[in-house]
Amino acid sequence: MRINYDYIKVVLLLVLVVFLYAFSSIRNASRIVETPEIKFVDDDILFVTHETVSKLLIQNQESVANKPKEIIDLNRLESALNSNPMIKQAQVFMTVDGIITAEIEQKKPIARVSTNASYYIDETGSYMPLSTNRTARVPLITGFVEKNDLANVYAIAKKIQSDDFLLKHVVVIHQNEDKTVDLKFRNHDFNIHLGALTLLDKKINNLKAFYKKAMKDDSLGNYKLVNLKFDKQVICTKK
Repeated sequence: MRINYDYIKVVLLLVLVVFLYAFSSIRNASRIVETPEIKFVDDDILFVTHETVSKLLIQNQESVANKPKEIIDLNRLESALNSNPMIKQAQVFMTVDGIITAEIEQKKPIARVSTNASYYIDETGSYMPLSTNRTARVPLITGFVEKNDLANVYAIAKKIQSDDFLLKHVVVIHQNEDKTVDLKFRNHDFNIHLGALTLLDKKINNLKAFYKKAMKDDSLGNYKLVNLKFDKQVICTKK
């Protein structure tokens, strides 16, 4: 009987490939995970510390460092990070060498509520707790504000963030009980009454026109109230 050496070579090659794959898989699965690397995406101001993130990278009440790769649940670690109210989005991945990397995108505060409770409102209008690591220089929100009803103050805070003039001058957003809004400027003691946030762009343009003229006349110090409630006029009350 003639022996088919080509067939034998193919079989032996397949056996070798399977053996090497199995050996590599077992060795890779048992590889020890090193201390996780933590990267913050596009942010130099850290409201969440590396220590906080490290504490969240816990599995079965133990650090993931020095554990075999095969027992690490990346989805679970990612969920733990995303559950933190200061984190907007987190991604966790592992290299073949057993290095875990956590990429963190923080929430960005645009205003700080200071009523019966203190917290930030982030760029999406969501609640964000204060940080023990950093204080954001953002407008202060006072008055009648509920944590589950931030839409009104978020709208004006968002407008301030997108407008260079307002961002430079506004330091206080005050919401009255009827949800009308007042503003305070950084270097002036007059009160600015916006009223309801309807026709907001037109009211802001009226405010800019008033400010420009009053600056030219050197009369900004003469007023105690600038009323923008009516979109077609600015009513000023002198001291």
